[in-house]
Amino acid sequence: MFWKFDLHTTSHIDQLLDREDVTLRELMEEDDVLQECKAQNRRLLLFLSQDHCMTELVNLITTEPPADLEEKSRFKFPNIACELLTSDVSLINDKLGGDESLLETLYHFLEQDPPLNPLLASFFSKTIGNLIARKTEQVISFLRKKDGFIDLVLKHIDASAMMDLLLRLISCVEPAPLRQEVLNWLSEEKLIQRLTELIHTGKDEERQSNASQTLCDIIRLSRDQANQMQENVEADPLLAVLESQESVAGLLKTMFEGERSEASIVNGTQVLLTLLETRRSGLEGLMDLYSQGYERSYTVNSSILHAIEPHLKDFQQLLLNPPKKSAILTTVGLLEEPLGNARLHVARLVAALLQTSAPSVCQELCKLTTMDQLLDLFFKYSWNNFLHFQVELCVASILNHSVPEERDSVEETTLHNTLVAHLFQKCRLVQRILDAWEENDQIQAEGGARRGNMGHLTRMANMVVQNLEKGPVQSQIKLPEDCRGHWESFVDETLRETNRRNTVELVSTIQSPSASPTHKYKLFFLLNHTSIPFYTFCNFLTLILCVSQVSTHNLHSSSEDDDMESPFPNDLSLQQACCKERIRQFDDAEEEEDIWEEKEINYATQVKSRTR
Repeated sequence: MFWKFDLHTTSHIDQLLDREDVTLRELMEEDDVLQECKAQNRRLLLFLSQDHCMTELVNLITTEPPADLEEKSRFKFPNIACELLTSDVSLINDKLGGDESLLETLYHFLEQDPPLNPLLASFFSKTIGNLIARKTEQVISFLRKKDGFIDLVLKHIDASAMMDLLLRLISCVEPAPLRQEVLNWLSEEKLIQRLTELIHTGKDEERQSNASQTLCDIIRLSRDQANQMQENVEADPLLAVLESQESVAGLLKTMFEGERSEASIVNGTQVLLTLLETRRSGLEGLMDLYSQGYERSYTVNSSILHAIEPHLKDFQQLLLNPPKKSAILTTVGLLEEPLGNARLHVARLVAALLQTSAPSVCQELCKLTTMDQLLDLFFKYSWNNFLHFQVELCVASILNHSVPEERDSVEETTLHNTLVAHLFQKCRLVQRILDAWEENDQIQAEGGARRGNMGHLTRMANMVVQNLEKGPVQSQIKLPEDCRGHWESFVDETLRETNRRNTVELVSTIQSPSASPTHKYKLFFLLNHTSIPFYTFCNFLTLILCVSQVSTHNLHSSSEDDDMESPFPNDLSLQQACCKERIRQFDDAEEEEDIWEEKEINYATQVKSRTR
C-alpha cells in the first residue's frame, strides 16, 4: 500500500539554504538547481535574486574562465549561470532587466577586443535575447542610449551569436508599435548598408558569411512578418532598403569591385537568391517548381531585377573565367579544374532569374548566350549533381513558362519565344541530348561507368517531349531538320524503354520488404493527401527521393537518378502498385493483434532495428 510509506523527500537545495553561510557555487554544484529554479522554489529564487548573486551570475557568463582549469570544467559554471538567468522566471527577469548596473556589466562584454570567446558570446546573446523578449521596453531603451551598440555588434559579427542577437531585435520585439520603432532605429543606424559592406573581398571570410546570412534571414523574417501583419501597418524599413535598386546595386558593386574572391561572390549571390525567392522553402517549394497553378508567396520587386541586369555580364564572365581552384581527387578520378562554388551559385542565380520571367532579363541572357555556357558545363562536369539540377531548372523554367494577362504580355511573349528559340537553335538542346546519349551508350558498351548526369538528361528529354505534344511553348519549339528523324526514333525506342525500365524499378522499390519505412511513408502520405495530377506527383516524388536518399541501392550518384524518372509511360503499373499497397494497409481480413498477450522479447531484433 503506497499510503503506508512517506514518499515526500526534502530537496537537498532546501537543506543547503538552511545554512546561513551557503554560497552560490555550492548551490550550482547541485544537479537539480535548474529544475528547482524552474519549479519556482521560492527560497532558491529569493537567494538567486540577491544583488551579489546576480552580479556573480552575470560575471560568470561575461568573463573568461581561468585557463588553468580542466577543459571539461572551465565552462561548467558559466553554462549553469546562463541557464539560470534565462530560465524565464519573473523574479530573475525583473531583477536583471530592471537593474542598470547589471545591464552595464552585460554590455561591457561587447567592448572587448575581437575575437570573442564563442561560448561566452552564445551565453551573452541568449541572455540578452531572453531580456529582449521578456523585458522589452527596459532593454530596448537601454540599448538605444548606447551610441556604439550597432558598431560593437558588427565588430564581432564573426561570432554567430551576434547574428542571432540582431535577429532577436528584429523578430522578438512586441507590441507592434515598439517593433516599428526598433526597425526605424536599425534603419537609421544604416544596418543593411553596413552589413552589405562586410561582404567584400578584403574582409574576413567568417565575417562575410555571417553578414550574408544575417541579410538573408532579415529578408525572410521581414517578409513573413509582413504577411502576418494587417495592411495598415507601416512598411518594414529594413526590407524596403534591402529591395531597393540602390541597395542591390551597392551589393553587386561590393561583390565585383577589385580582385574577385569566391567567398565574396558566393555570399553576395546568396543574398540575391534570397531576394529573388518567390516560394516558401521546403517540400512545398519543391512541389511548386514542378507543378502548374500554384500561387507564388512573394512577387519579386522589379527594382531588384533592374539592379541585377547590368551585372549579368559579370556573372557570365565568372562562368568563363572563375576564381582559380586547385585540382582535387574525387571518387571518379582527378578533377584538374573543379567547377567551384562561384560558378554553381551563378547557375543558381540564372535559374532564379529565369523563374521571374522578366522580359529584359531573358533578352540579356539570350544576348550573352548564358544558357549555352551552362549546358557546356552540364556536359563537362558530368558528375556534379548540384549543377545538373540547376541547369534542369533553367530548362524547365523556359519550357513551362506561362504568360500573365497584363498589358505588356505581348512583349513578354515575344521575348520569351526568343528564349525558347535560343534554347533549341543556338544552344542545340536536342542535338546535345542525342549526342550525349550516344556517347554514354558507347562508354557503357566498352565497360565504362554510366555518366552521372543521365538521370537529369532523361528528365530534360521528357520535358521536351511533353512540350512538343502539349505545352505553353509548343508552337515555338522547332526541331532542326537534320536531327528530326533521329529524335523521333530516340523518343519512340530509347526514351520509351528507359521510362519503362525506370517505372519497373520504382515499383520494385515500393514493393520491396527492405524499403525504408520513411520512404514508403512519404510515398503513400503524398498519394493519400494531395490532389495534384499523377504526373506532377511523379516529378515531385523524384525530387523527394533524390533529396532524402532513402533508397540505398539506387541513389549512389546522379547517374542512377533516372531509376525514378518522370514522366512515366502511359501504362498503369505504378498506379496499380501504389493502390495495391494502400489497400493492403487497411486489409480487415488480417487478425487483430492482442496487445495484452505476453510475448517473448527478442533483444537482438530490437538492436538490429535501432541500428538500421
